[in-house]
Amino acid sequence: MKIVIALGGNALINKRDKYLYSNLLKNIRKTCEHISGLIKNNKVVITHGNGSEIGYLMMQNEIARKKIPKMPLDVLGAETEGLIGYILQEQLSNILRKKRINKDIATLITQTLVSKKDPAFKDPTKFVGPFYTKREANVLKNKFVLKKDSNRGYRRVVPSPKPIRIIELKIISRLMNKNYVIIAAGGGGIPVIIENKKFKGVEAVIDKDLSSSCLGNDINADLLLILTDVDNVYLNYGEKNQKALRRLSVKEADRYLKDGQFPAGSMGPKIQAAINFLKNKKRRVIITSIENTENALRGKKGTLITK
Repeated sequence: MKIVIALGGNALINKRDKYLYSNLLKNIRKTCEHISGLIKNNKVVITHGNGSEIGYLMMQNEIARKKIPKMPLDVLGAETEGLIGYILQEQLSNILRKKRINKDIATLITQTLVSKKDPAFKDPTKFVGPFYTKREANVLKNKFVLKKDSNRGYRRVVPSPKPIRIIELKIISRLMNKNYVIIAAGGGGIPVIIENKKFKGVEAVIDKDLSSSCLGNDINADLLLILTDVDNVYLNYGEKNQKALRRLSVKEADRYLKDGQFPAGSMGPKIQAAINFLKNKKRRVIITSIENTENALRGKKGTLITK
């Protein structure tokens, strides 16, 4: 079976933890333990978010701008692919070796094609970086575009154009056929446009779930496994009457999405990614927490979305 595993930001750093290398290492090691069981008998591509990492690099840009020239957002995206990919590859390699699973791992710096006419460039919506209180957001509002991220606080937002295709698709397919585990499309991939018949990086961040869905379609994956910080998809999330959804059809998911049940900055892209992945195909999407990966695959936890 071909599986795309899309790791959310909490797979890398828990929002309750300080952003330290030791915490990053600890969380990635734990995540790799949970997903390692899927790797032995399946062909796997792992994607990951980079919201915290690219947010902190953007902050470093601002703090050091008087001494070190700022780097554009697409370059920062590439930096996070290398940073996170390296630690994922290192920890997963160690765990697979311990479990005597003989598979090699390759981390691929990935570019994702977007349209330069995408309306997202005029309406930033993608959350990046740390959470701020309302007071902190008021101080920063003249410097950045900030919006409320569900009920969790305020975060910076940047343009998030829709992915069209993964540029390195042929390489990913070849590596999968040779039974490699591939880490790709980190942070949704580096956003590039075509200008004068050449690729050109742009200042944006692509949603990793939408890129994962795009990649899953192109490699004809059987399962899109979206691992996040909640056990299930919920209706009325964060309210007293919130309700966990264990099973959803594409039609139901689309209806709830249009009804505004799933915010654009959190569950919305995951549901849209599921809808995109399941169109006209007998496939599965599972959305759950990292801790419930094994139980979700057995049908005991998580939200299963099918056509």
